[in-house]
Amino acid sequence: MERLKNQLITEKSIRLLQQNQYTFHVDSKLTKSEMKNWIEQFFDVKVEGINSSRVRNKKKKKSSSNFTSKKKMIARLRANYLIPFFLN
Repeated sequence: MERLKNQLITEKSIRLLQQNQYTFHVDSKLTKSEMKNWIEQFFDVKVEGINSSRVRNKKKKKSSSNFTSKKKMIARLRANYLIPFFLN
């Protein structure tokens, strides 16, 4: 899926893994329901909920937009489900 850019690995996203939440950078046009359906089909898991936010640019002098084309989504999985390649 070209709309899913990559997984996000930060200190916060690693802490969220303990709560069964997975963080991804996605295309800004992707909706929560599309993301939920894709994760459930591709990884064969059940998603409890999705949170999303836009990633802000650093301020530039001549920039008219404060947003990039990226969006960050956090997927909460139901109990007893996990995405295996995040484990290490």
